[in-house]
Amino acid sequence: MKKILLLIFSIILLFSCNDDDGPIVNPTEGLPNSDMDLIGRLVCENGMAGDFPCNDYDLMSRVTLSTMSAQGGNDVWGWTDTTTGKEYAIMGLTNGTSFVDISDAENPIYLGKLPTATSSSSWRDIKVYQDHAFIVSEANGHGMQVFDLTRLRGVTTAESFNADTTFNEFGSAHNIVINEETGYAYPVGAANQDGSSRLFNGGPIFLNINDPKNPVGEGGYAMDAYSHDAQVVTYNGPDTDYSGREILIGSNENEVVIVDITDKANPVSISKISYPNVGYTHQGWFTEDERYFILGDETDEQNFGFATRTIVFDFNDLDAPVRAYDYTGPTPAIDHNGYVKGDTFYLANYTAGVRMLDVSDVGNSLNEIGFFDTFPSNNSANFSGNWSVYPFFPSGNIVLSDIEGGLFIIRKTGM
Repeated sequence: MKKILLLIFSIILLFSCNDDDGPIVNPTEGLPNSDMDLIGRLVCENGMAGDFPCNDYDLMSRVTLSTMSAQGGNDVWGWTDTTTGKEYAIMGLTNGTSFVDISDAENPIYLGKLPTATSSSSWRDIKVYQDHAFIVSEANGHGMQVFDLTRLRGVTTAESFNADTTFNEFGSAHNIVINEETGYAYPVGAANQDGSSRLFNGGPIFLNINDPKNPVGEGGYAMDAYSHDAQVVTYNGPDTDYSGREILIGSNENEVVIVDITDKANPVSISKISYPNVGYTHQGWFTEDERYFILGDETDEQNFGFATRTIVFDFNDLDAPVRAYDYTGPTPAIDHNGYVKGDTFYLANYTAGVRMLDVSDVGNSLNEIGFFDTFPSNNSANFSGNWSVYPFFPSGNIVLSDIEGGLFIIRKTGM
């Protein structure tokens, strides 16, 4: 009976959606109770938190796509207000960017949405610097929206927000990277306003955002291949030749590139590395000591039949990076975005939800120590389920964005 009701709801949704709102997504697929927000902690007991498979992580609450008036979800990031101590989830949607107060993680408050700058898109990416959100999208002509997050203080009911600034020296962009130590933003995979050509061959654009509402373009860097995603750090790792330099690690479709971008007028390529059975070099993140880089390939599971494959590189010498080993996960699901906090790598793993890997002995091995599955119907190698994860809140709250299921707030059991 439940399956019949879900099917009826899906059919109604399909015929009631406005095509201008973006691609049709079935927000009920694979999700129990998908038409309502879930409020109140569901403890992970005997491998389940309510209807969701889990290991050592509880579901605090969930905010659905319906509540956020969207057909699909994508990226997620977070902001902690240093004045009030409140925590906010910032989630990308097909038709804009939502803001959710998660300070009381069991009773989140949906504060509203910043609509897309142009059209809807399945791809949106968000980063935060100096209490401002910087938002790009694959929507043609979108540019970079800048939103002053302090405007969320005191908001208690859902609003439709406007951007404080929209930077229009580029049109679409696939991702945005920010180095908070230098105050530079780096849109990657960007195109011009009409989408007719890639800027800098899809490499990073250099934007000075030290004055967040007045970004200044300072050129860019064209690499051999389109840069799908990147991490930029003021380097403090083991290779002392580059101490204090601004280093970009680019995930560039078929290889990982390392570039010194300290001098924006004269970026210097340091090295590059690939690996066997490349599908699509998608995204990676440094361990906190900046020695190891943990990479996900987005299509190798589909192309080669692997279980989830995570590739670990040893960057002890930036001029001569080495592929250390591959970690194989317990499911066939596709890996997507991953981030390191402390000794844990948090991997958004599409249909397998988020997986937590112990990196305390990363030089030798990775080991799964927990998970929370936002998409319980299957773990197949398909592009459904958990898109991204933000694990950096000081409270221990972790937010997950699910393409069909909306925003999930989880926390380690016992915290």
